[in-house]
Amino acid sequence: MSGKWITSKQVEIYMKARKKGKTQQVAAAQAGISERSGRIIESPSYSNPKIKQRHWRTRQDPFEPVWLTELKPKLELEPDLSALTLLEFIQEQHGAETYPDKLLRTLQRRVLNWRHTDGPAQEVIFNQQHIPGLMGLSDFTELKDINVTINGQLFKHLLYHFRLAYSKWSYMEVIQGGESFTALSQGLQHALWSLGGAPLEHRTDSLSAAFKNISPHAQDDLTQKYHEFCSHYQMKPTRNNKGVSHENGAIESPHGHLKRRIKQAFLMRGSYDFDSVESYQAWLAEVVKSHNRRNAKQINVEKMALQPLPVHQMADYTILPVKVSRSSTIQVRTSLYSVPSRLIGANLQVHLYHDHLECYLSGTKVAELVRVYGDAKLRRARNIDYRHIIDSLVKKPMAFYHSQLRDAIIPNEDYRQIWLYLSKNLTSREASRIMVTLLNTAAKHACESGLSQMVLEMIDQGQHIDLAQIKMQFCSPSANEIPALETVQHSLSFYNQLIQPEVQYAAR
Repeated sequence: MSGKWITSKQVEIYMKARKKGKTQQVAAAQAGISERSGRIIESPSYSNPKIKQRHWRTRQDPFEPVWLTELKPKLELEPDLSALTLLEFIQEQHGAETYPDKLLRTLQRRVLNWRHTDGPAQEVIFNQQHIPGLMGLSDFTELKDINVTINGQLFKHLLYHFRLAYSKWSYMEVIQGGESFTALSQGLQHALWSLGGAPLEHRTDSLSAAFKNISPHAQDDLTQKYHEFCSHYQMKPTRNNKGVSHENGAIESPHGHLKRRIKQAFLMRGSYDFDSVESYQAWLAEVVKSHNRRNAKQINVEKMALQPLPVHQMADYTILPVKVSRSSTIQVRTSLYSVPSRLIGANLQVHLYHDHLECYLSGTKVAELVRVYGDAKLRRARNIDYRHIIDSLVKKPMAFYHSQLRDAIIPNEDYRQIWLYLSKNLTSREASRIMVTLLNTAAKHACESGLSQMVLEMIDQGQHIDLAQIKMQFCSPSANEIPALETVQHSLSFYNQLIQPEVQYAAR
């Protein structure tokens, strides 16, 4: 072992052994070094390294001819230039033969040394002292390289993450769609009520996604709503400077720790598929709960310092007025939704959440719909429920054939396969009539899945779609039908029991 690889701990162990009278061989063995290294430790040059300290180069610096004239002026003008960029510049000026790529590491050391001795001052990070109950932080993140599915279908989503700076208590919620004020307010409110208290300050990362591509008036409106929300929980709203991520470091770094725990939990689970969004959220909550248990002592301390919650929760949704069109649809943001046809012409108040929307008429909830989002290909998403409009389709089946919403009316892939078969093998009128009849049967008798399976089996077996057989299988008897009653005629002698004894005696 060479002397330059000896650690200070090994030197300490070796010298202690030597002071106890151990030989060089024994002392070196105890320190885990060779005898030669022991002799180096005891040599005068090692005990006083200044005696032979080298202050000269052992070989000529290859960049000396161009450093002062070409490279250093470039760095003084643009300190962020990399060593690779400078090397490529020198190669263009003097040729790659004179300055080959193998000299890159040498230039990197030279540039780094210049930055430390003559470069500009760097930004200093001031580690903050966290006080119990002072600060909570919110941010959005995503699970990269993990494809979560709901019933086999890819589920695009974000995760809202709230964290207390002092105790590291965390809360995560599944967010559908992108970052928005609605998603922030809903997730934050759920986190506070799950925690049982509120910190004095709440910090975000400027909510860039919430304020992106909207008018200045809309930005002011969102800012006011955010301040009103924080005021309701007596929290001071703060933001880190735009583009300075380390100011939100108390949550940015823990993203990685918690996401690694989630990925490990997925590996233990052995599947990324869930039956519903609710079951995914419940599983995620258990993973975060196990994470919080590791910080139980600090969490108990911080809970004592939190502010009490208000009596009522704050509205964590966006209110939008809409009018139901003659097509029994409403336009909410960029998406189209169907509502029950009895609401045509009504003015509704929509409470818009990140994952669903609730429709109110004069304070009464009349519909609750799953929120849908468009993508790069389809900017306007559609959520059309055939149950809302089936009564009108039954009266005019041909309207289905040329309807602009036809593809959205078909509920799932099984019914799309059925429609494809009908449209290819029957006339447009007959295909529309059968399809509308099937949808009407599914809507009226709650047999959407079973009905589609039966029809697909008929198609696979080359049979004609028998609507009479389908009706017999799925349609229960109408309540208006008079049931068949079986009557039994009794004997007339039974009436003698109703005659009183004295009447019978008088008759005799």
